[in-house]
Amino acid sequence: MRKILLTAALAALPLAASAADVKDDVVEARQGYYSLLGANMGTLVSMVKGETEYDGAKAQTAADNMLILTKYNIGHLYMPGTSSEDMPGKTAALPKIWNDMGGVQEKGMAFVKAVENLQEVAGLDKGELAKGIQQVGGSCKGCHDDYRAKH
Repeated sequence: MRKILLTAALAALPLAASAADVKDDVVEARQGYYSLLGANMGTLVSMVKGETEYDGAKAQTAADNMLILTKYNIGHLYMPGTSSEDMPGKTAALPKIWNDMGGVQEKGMAFVKAVENLQEVAGLDKGELAKGIQQVGGSCKGCHDDYRAKH
């Protein structure tokens, strides 16, 4: 009997490790998605701040990239069990996300609308880009304030 239990326990080890790996992969993918958004946002913010010269074509490309990313269905990136409480030190996603999906979706739609507006004006001129960036930044902040752990 002991031998059977030991064999069963050893056989279950890869399954437990596999479940943990899936959650790690989900968090990594979620962070990667937001890193892609952040990289494009960084390009645009740099132009608005004058850290790099405004280039309408580059601004338009970054805004186009962001718009394409908003079309990606990110629902699977919010697997239950992948919050900052479940995986301390690996993610800043607060557990509140999974208890307030309606609020998260509302803020997500505000972000999409802001990115759509940004995409329409990014290549026009620096002033229009600045207005668009302000709107997108506000939508990011709204979600971060409510659903992201402070560092």
